[in-house]
Amino acid sequence: MAKSQESSLTFVSQPASTGTELPTTLREAGAKLWRSVITEYAIKDSGGLAILEQACASADRAAECAAIIAEQGAVIQTKHGLKDHPLLRHESAARGLVGRLLARLNLDMEPIKSVGRPGGGVGWVPPR
Repeated sequence: MAKSQESSLTFVSQPASTGTELPTTLREAGAKLWRSVITEYAIKDSGGLAILEQACASADRAAECAAIIAEQGAVIQTKHGLKDHPLLRHESAARGLVGRLLARLNLDMEPIKSVGRPGGGVGWVPPR
């Protein structure tokens, strides 16, 4: 009673999508970051896209915290007196995570500039 060995995998010559579509889970801040990065950089690998999606989700979280802080104030009254709003730490952490994730994608690199003094070519004389 041997079963025939049929593969459940099928060959796809062209993927159905490029994988760079805006994730449906992102809100305004994350969607804005996603669109700007995708239009400026060619991120095609699944790992890079996953890192970018996490950066965008963190941008959404930071924006959410910032909106609540703007509504309630950066300092709140407690039974022990005035205190910094607890979401300040969360907003800062989320913004820091966005930066670290974008750096992991090497999106924090500036184009290489020439080294040395400006106009330091042959025959250049510094101003007096």
